[in-house]
Amino acid sequence: MHEPTGPETGTDRMGLIDDLSLLTWLATGDLDVYLRYSEGPVQDGAGSRDYEADVPLPGLSVTPLRPEPWWPRPAADWVARRVMKYADLAESSPRRRPWVLTGRVVGTGPDHEPLLADPQPLAWVGRRALDQAVRRYRERFTPGRDSTD
Repeated sequence: MHEPTGPETGTDRMGLIDDLSLLTWLATGDLDVYLRYSEGPVQDGAGSRDYEADVPLPGLSVTPLRPEPWWPRPAADWVARRVMKYADLAESSPRRRPWVLTGRVVGTGPDHEPLLADPQPLAWVGRRALDQAVRRYRERFTPGRDSTD
């Protein structure tokens, strides 16, 4: 995955979070922040779509980064897991990258994900932060394990 560059990707308005601890700090702060894998805020201007039903969604499909109150483990574990949840989207298309945003939740999508209206882009998630999330996830979780094991 390459780093975003150029005004066409919205980087003129966005910073770069390149450390998992900084992403975790942001996720546990006063602002509700979300993660999205896409080509960026400029390309997402048209909004999200439920492709199976062929209907537009009222907001962008996102992943919450704030750990749930019931989560007993370190916040960084939660954030790493959320980053890994949709990492395959970036692997399947090099133009898709993770970025952090905030906005107003206006509903729930068909896969139970929050839908965000009035998105405010905050920062791209850089390669180093992604690598740290991958490493933490692999060290602290059992990938692929589910309730049938």
